[in-house]
This record gives sequence, structure tokens and C-alpha cells, in this order.
Amino acid sequence: MAISLRQLNVFVTVAQEKTITAAAEQLFLSKPAVSMALSDMEKLLGQKLFERVNNRLIINEYGNKLLPLADEILSRSDQIQHIFELSDELSGLLKIGASDTIGNQLAPFLLSDFRHQSGHHNQRLLVSNSQTIADKLLAFELDIGLVEGRFDEHESDEDKLLSISPWLSDEMCIACSPTHPLANEKQLTLYDFEQKDWIVREMGSGTREHFMSRMAPRLNNWKISFELSNTEAIINCAAAGLGLAYLSRHSARHAANGGRIHLLPVPLDLQRQYWLVIHKDKFQTPLLSRFIKFCSQWRVDD
Repeated sequence: MAISLRQLNVFVTVAQEKTITAAAEQLFLSKPAVSMALSDMEKLLGQKLFERVNNRLIINEYGNKLLPLADEILSRSDQIQHIFELSDELSGLLKIGASDTIGNQLAPFLLSDFRHQSGHHNQRLLVSNSQTIADKLLAFELDIGLVEGRFDEHESDEDKLLSISPWLSDEMCIACSPTHPLANEKQLTLYDFEQKDWIVREMGSGTREHFMSRMAPRLNNWKISFELSNTEAIINCAAAGLGLAYLSRHSARHAANGGRIHLLPVPLDLQRQYWLVIHKDKFQTPLLSRFIKFCSQWRVDD
């Protein structure tokens, strides 16, 4: 049996893209070339690696067993060309996923500090909600995730493949328009937040999960006025008087300091944890190991 790196690369790309067409575009190959490479590999292994469902290729049990090994082999092959280089510089592309608050408020400063310390400048950042980041880690489309939501509390069998470690902490806040009736109150009770319109993030986000687990159960009567996938849009809706916004204090800080929104006193501990997530079977290149160590030591400047 002689499986080539090219075949492994095709296999991993098809697993991530889920169609031959998309994989071919990603690899800059023709569709027949991708199909042939995948077919030859399956013949060598004596097993189908995908199931065809509605013109999509969904990785099966055998493919899932192969995926972490294929990812490791490709990662190791990328290191070979650098073994005999005299330079100690880190090499390769680092693929990072960050949920909304982290990606927009913290990641730019985190990556700036990492670049300054390590000399490595080849990173790709995907900003999405926590569940999307988890899905892409499971598919080996990302090397590491920095998220707000802890999905292992109601994890599936797939989620058990993820290693989740505490990272930084954050505090949530409730914001409103400066002209909102509650903005004039110096002290509030939970009752004051009932029968109010709320502006919240979409399902799958860490912020929405925190609202549903920490705030919503303590309110007898409330309703969602707007459900948005963008924090800046939530801030704008709150500033326009469309309801109470539930968001990270990191995200709200600039708008509050500028007078666009007012932060309300909350009689409740709204601390939350950020998490560092990797696939348990992910091969840790020197670059990834260095970044994980850097993240564990990095702190936010006030």
C-alpha cells in the first residue's frame, strides 16, 4: 500500500468542503483529478471513506478514523522542509477560530503581541459563534479555538473529542439607551428587568448560552425583541431604544464610554469563563504548541 501525500490532502479537503467541486476549487485541481485521487485512495484502503447524501460527501466512520492521522501526516510533512534550516523561526499557517467577543475585542491584541514575541506572521482568524468553531475543530479545519460558550456541558459524542481548558474570564453586562427609563435608576432588582424587550445573540453563541443559563431563568416575564449575530448591531439596537442588550463588558466598553449606551447596575454575578479548545487528536506542531503556551500566559491590558 502506498498512499501519497497528495491523496491525503485531497481526502482532508473533501472532508472539510463536503463536495468534489468545492474541494477542487480549494486545491486548484480539476474535479476528475480530485475524484480519481479519492477513488484510488479508497481502493488502496479497501473502504469507502464517505457517504453520498444529496450530492454532498459526508465522512463516514472509516473516514473519521483516518482524518486525525491524515491531518497529522500533512502537518508533519510541512515541517520536513524546515528541519535543516539554520533559522529557529516558527513556520507554517496557524488557523485560529474565535467566537465573536474574543475575535473582535481581544484577538487583534493577542495576535499583535504573539507576532511581536514570536516573529511569526502567518495566522488566519475565523470569527464565528462557539458552535461553528467547535464544528470546524472537529473537521480539522482549525488548529485552535478561543470561545465563550462551553459546549461540553451538553456535549455530543463528537464534542467529547475536543479538549477544553479554562482561559481568560469576562463579565457580562446589560446595556440600554441613555434615554431608557431604567437608565436613571441607581439600584435595580431582578424584577426591574421583567416585562422588558431583550436584544440577544443568536443560538449557538456563547453570549446567548450565558443569557439563557444565567439571566433568563431568573425572569418570570420577558421576550426577545431582536436576535442578532453581530455585537455591533446589538449595541446599535440598544442605543436606538429597541430594548435591553445582553453582552460582554469588553464589547460594550467603548460605546458606554462614548455615551451611546448606558450600562445598568445588575444585582447578579455575571462573570463567565473563556475557553481554549483543540481537538484531542490534533498533532501539535511547534507553532501550535508555542501559541497555546503564549495564550496561557497572555493577559488583557485594562
